[in-house]
Amino acid sequence: MEEAARRITKERDAFRADQFHLESSSRAHYLHTAPEILKQANGKIDAFCDYAGTGSSFAGCAAVFKEHDPAIQCFIVEPAEAAILAGRQVTNPNHRIQGGGYSMEELSLINKLHIDGYLQVTDEEAMDTARRLAREEGIFAGFSSGANVFAAMQLLQGTCKGKTIAVLLPDSGLKYLSTDLWL
Repeated sequence: MEEAARRITKERDAFRADQFHLESSSRAHYLHTAPEILKQANGKIDAFCDYAGTGSSFAGCAAVFKEHDPAIQCFIVEPAEAAILAGRQVTNPNHRIQGGGYSMEELSLINKLHIDGYLQVTDEEAMDTARRLAREEGIFAGFSSGANVFAAMQLLQGTCKGKTIAVLLPDSGLKYLSTDLWL
């Protein structure tokens, strides 16, 4: 598919917004998302979790957080069965956490020096957490948001107990209305 997209773009002399390599995507998170998080948290966060899609939100945010305080730990969140960035074998590329876990060994936007660790989340954990967000917090979010929050909860029960963890809620629950998320 990737080869065909490059060929068609070249043949038609077209523009392709390649989200996996478009540096302005991570720059938007560098200029806006991360500074907003720091502002809302009064500059006091200890860790950051982000589900790996294109890598742009992790890349932009982690860069700002590391500049602000190199001690802020930044974690990539992946599907448990497709944690290729963590160096694990992909056992199920058909996981249900949409928006990431594409089984790509390299996400070119991410500076590997900004990665402090990897966290894995199962489909069920992401879905259950998305349901809890709706039920307990009134936040209508999707699977990848559930994955980020679950990963943060893992950290809060372990090495980051009592600390402040920033997460992104990258999707609403709207695209999940036709799924069993809400059963």
